[in-house]
Amino acid sequence: MFAARLTFEGVERRYGDIYALHHVDLDIAPGEVVCLLGPSGCGKTTLLRIASGIEKPSAGRVLINDREVAGPNAFVPPEQRSVGLMFQDFALFPHLSILENVAFGLRKLPREEARRAALAVLARVGLQKFADGYPHTLSGGQQQRVALARAIVPRPSVMLMDEPFSGLDVQLRDEMQEETLALLRETRATSLIVTHHPEEAMRLGDRIAVLRAGRLVQFDKAEKLYDHPADLLVARMFSEINEVAYVVSGGGIDTPLGRLEAPPGVKQGESAVVCIRERGVEVKSSGQGLPGRVLHVRFLGDIDLLEIGVQGFEAPLRVRTPHYAHWAKGAEVGIEVDPARLLVFPANGGNSA
Repeated sequence: MFAARLTFEGVERRYGDIYALHHVDLDIAPGEVVCLLGPSGCGKTTLLRIASGIEKPSAGRVLINDREVAGPNAFVPPEQRSVGLMFQDFALFPHLSILENVAFGLRKLPREEARRAALAVLARVGLQKFADGYPHTLSGGQQQRVALARAIVPRPSVMLMDEPFSGLDVQLRDEMQEETLALLRETRATSLIVTHHPEEAMRLGDRIAVLRAGRLVQFDKAEKLYDHPADLLVARMFSEINEVAYVVSGGGIDTPLGRLEAPPGVKQGESAVVCIRERGVEVKSSGQGLPGRVLHVRFLGDIDLLEIGVQGFEAPLRVRTPHYAHWAKGAEVGIEVDPARLLVFPANGGNSA
């Protein structure tokens, strides 16, 4: 099966008067891996369920390779969409062997052909020797591999994954992310992966779709989301930032780092928030840049998290520096920030729904 284009056109989902999704437009290219990123309850899983056919949209259309599979003119049942679905809890059948679990989606094939295909994909994920065992005998990581094998063995053109790594510990999660991404590239399935971890989305996705309260806030490559976030909440997702409030005067904002242009729509006398990335502050020897003093140092492995009292700022700035720099509490320092790397948003940008 070849990878398919997956398109959402004005998709809405309502439960009575409650909107789970508001007019979502999303176009995913064949073979592309897209991550749906957002907090719990923002509509990520609902969109995934609509793509799979488990739920129907209240309005709008879903298309696979430009063919309407859900909408006002058609509804194609899940089993006819060539879509693979992997759930958060893996949803393995406890009464079936590992091999039978993997072969479950191949019931239309002759028994021996289905067995060969299931064994081949189990070998690919390193679990062939467990073929005759049962899910309860496997670790969490092994169960995740079985669920992945079961989802890809029918060679779906679209792969949908609902927080597949959430139940794994950190080290195993990193390993499984790499293994899963490699397998998705091999199968060339167009993939939509739900997550609420920004780093996971950046690691896995060719592009990232940020959802909030059922609305698509921003859809782009990770670099664009990092460098040009649509609003303050997106900025918080992708960076550790210091937020400093200022009042707009004369179309600009006067800060200790220089005068900045006010964000669009913020008028004279209204408030704006300047965001200074913790990793974007350069700490120098005293006498260079803005004068400051290190108030606190916290060791975080390869980096140190500093709190620096800086001239002109009411509150200390948090700064992340390489541990080898060895800045000590009480040190007199100077700081420099490239004004071009500062982010400025309306003050209400962090309170929007």
